[in-house]
Amino acid sequence: MIYLLATNNPNKAREIRPMFEAAGLELITLSDLGLIFEAKEEGKTFAMNATQKAEETAAFLRSKAKASDVLPATHEKNVTFPVLPKGSKPDSLFSCDNIAVLADDSGLVIDALDGEPGVDSALYMGRDTPYDIKCKNIIERLATIPDDKRAARFVCMLVCIKPDGSRLMTEGTIEGRIAHAMSGECGFGYDPIFYYPPYGKTLAELSQDEKNIVSHRGQAIQKMIGLIVNEGTGNK
Repeated sequence: MIYLLATNNPNKAREIRPMFEAAGLELITLSDLGLIFEAKEEGKTFAMNATQKAEETAAFLRSKAKASDVLPATHEKNVTFPVLPKGSKPDSLFSCDNIAVLADDSGLVIDALDGEPGVDSALYMGRDTPYDIKCKNIIERLATIPDDKRAARFVCMLVCIKPDGSRLMTEGTIEGRIAHAMSGECGFGYDPIFYYPPYGKTLAELSQDEKNIVSHRGQAIQKMIGLIVNEGTGNK
């Protein structure tokens, strides 16, 4: 079985791929197939969004399974796929019979902001707004809030849809608080303002290995890998 991560975010792929490889599982992305597809996120919960992204990406792949050996250059709404050379690995994957789709939805929940940005974490202040600006805005909004009122958590829901339509779902959560200033260069998104008390650092100050052990996404992924391995479907 090959696992396709339904994301166009290279940071997520860089975070997740080593964890799958360590378990002997093959993880690919849409870009590995020469494809770009942006699933919608219309749900009101992380679980709903993760499920929608997995379902829409799986349907998109099935629609492309009928493509010819050499995919034609074309453009559709939210979709771009180029000409691929015959015999390349992407061509051999388009049967979809051996591809399970993985999709996650995650976000930052801040108690003092009544749960914001929550499921709208990626859309907060606009999808194209740089995260350093988003982080600074949150810090400014919490400027007068003391440490004991700055509780926050990252939440991740991960959904896997297998070729037969069956699905798995896991969840991960990490508790912390919002820092008073951005710190760290190793993470992405809101990591520089998420202070994790057990380590005395923000998530952006942790190494990738340290982060994968404790992070919301790392927890959800490890749980998913456990389910896959226990089912014995990992390398079939």
